[in-house]
Amino acid sequence: MVPSWTETLLEAGVEVVGRTRFCVHPPSSVVRVGGTKDWNLPRVLSLGADLLVLDKEENPLFMSLDSGLPVWASHILSVGDVGPALRDLSLVLGCGRLAEWAARWSEVAVAEPCAGWPGIVEWGRRPQGEVRSVVYVIWRDPWMAVGPDTFIGSVLRKTGYPVHGFSEKYPVVDLSGFDRDSTLLLFSSEPYPFLRKRQGLEGLGFPYAFVDGESFSWFGVRALRFLESTLYAGD
Repeated sequence: MVPSWTETLLEAGVEVVGRTRFCVHPPSSVVRVGGTKDWNLPRVLSLGADLLVLDKEENPLFMSLDSGLPVWASHILSVGDVGPALRDLSLVLGCGRLAEWAARWSEVAVAEPCAGWPGIVEWGRRPQGEVRSVVYVIWRDPWMAVGPDTFIGSVLRKTGYPVHGFSEKYPVVDLSGFDRDSTLLLFSSEPYPFLRKRQGLEGLGFPYAFVDGESFSWFGVRALRFLESTLYAGD
């Protein structure tokens, strides 16, 4: 029930019998059973699954209670959480490929942050001076951003972005309260499709860019490859 884990399990060769409609990578014929916050429970039960894979940030509690299936649930809030979660899942499933990725995640977790502007798909307006704060924007009407105590926030720090220190995980923000000369707005490609709905962003007056949201938020094998390619680019 977690797109990040669905992709990772399929690539590891694990038999996945059900997925959410948001589990779009890799393309497959695996049965869709609803979303990450809702599902078709009779369809879930009809699949004969041995294990229900959840994440505490992405899935509501009722999913772990209502199915009667054995449950494995992760709680991913930082880059450092992924390696231990993958290691545990590899033991539950007896999957060596997951164990290999767990070891690689452990190396990424202790690697030095990099510099530059990784993950940017397209610039809207480049900064003219020093960027002292980055606001990673995930929604519009109202504007919503991510805080540092999230997986996305952790990836931003690991890739050298000075992420703004919000106290909430996903705050509603007033952009007029930020300095336009030193604040960079990063508009994520998901969950709000900023790449397709960019009208009016130039008029905000900030330097801004569009980033691949999947690279920053899909915490399985996809974010691993993004971080490895970024952190070890000069090796």
